[in-house]
Amino acid sequence: MGCNYGRTVLIPAFRHDSRCEVVGLAGTDADRTAELARTVNVARGVGDWHLLVEDPAIKIVAIAVPPDLQPTIAQRALELGKPVFLEKPLAADLTGAQMILDSARKSERPTIIDFNFPELPSWRRAKEILERSAIGRVLNVVVTWNFENKSTRLRLDNWKTRSNGGGLLGNFVSHCFYNLEWLCGPISGLTGRVFESPERSVGGNVALALAFSSGASGSLQMSCASFLGSGHRIELYGEDGTLILSNPTADYFRGFELKLARRGDDALKTVPIQNADEDQLSDSRSHPVKRLVRRLLDACEMGGTPLPGVGEGYRVQYLIDATRRAQATGRWIDIAPPKGEGTH
Repeated sequence: MGCNYGRTVLIPAFRHDSRCEVVGLAGTDADRTAELARTVNVARGVGDWHLLVEDPAIKIVAIAVPPDLQPTIAQRALELGKPVFLEKPLAADLTGAQMILDSARKSERPTIIDFNFPELPSWRRAKEILERSAIGRVLNVVVTWNFENKSTRLRLDNWKTRSNGGGLLGNFVSHCFYNLEWLCGPISGLTGRVFESPERSVGGNVALALAFSSGASGSLQMSCASFLGSGHRIELYGEDGTLILSNPTADYFRGFELKLARRGDDALKTVPIQNADEDQLSDSRSHPVKRLVRRLLDACEMGGTPLPGVGEGYRVQYLIDATRRAQATGRWIDIAPPKGEGTH
């Protein structure tokens, strides 16, 4: 489902796995979707998602639609016993996220959600370094991400620029919340402000203070309205060293560097990263998504619960909801630990 990201990223990612054949594309305009399907050599292009989801020949459903539409489509697919590839954020609100979570638990079919930064080699290497305590106990985490996204640059009015269920929180902060808990463990509290212009297409900014269950503190500053911004940077300061994961380029996924310094070093040193499995000519979003697709198909064949799944998606939705409450009240919001499904 989805004629933009679904067509340009998900279709190539699923086709990369020989176990999968892409047989249909659904959009909102039948004629346009049929033409787009032809351009990517997909046999069917339809203007109603029911025609694909309810077709017995369709075995797996991949969804790339606005957050307010995803719960209804996912619920129907899961009711029919079909595994689902989901997009972040899971829904427009906590109620929609709960709907998907309940449906997934009832169906017991594999699901996976497209939190894709941790699939990059540089990010996996950073995780390994933290897990072997190379910088000791993490004391403070600083995240900055300043860039101008396409929707802001082109002044588009879509879910990525609308604060109700999407906007900066749904489109980008959702990634940050998942990434931070993947690297540093559960967030236990937060406060801050979200600055979104009444002109939807102007973009937004967010500044949050965070606390982690481990005792570490953190801060998150993000803007998707920063022309030639400084890029994406995560600084992890530990008792025995510093680890920095950074990407100064405008490409969301290609360009990350990892630097490490341990106590006694006089400068940060670049950590070598193996990127041999990445096609430099492809859409940079495709490489991490291929790994998630493979994990979903493995679960379909051999069983198990692929991660990140709907539990992780619900957790991120809960953190987004907490951010909205912090914005509305101006107060510190305590965060309950994850229930059942882990974040790691």
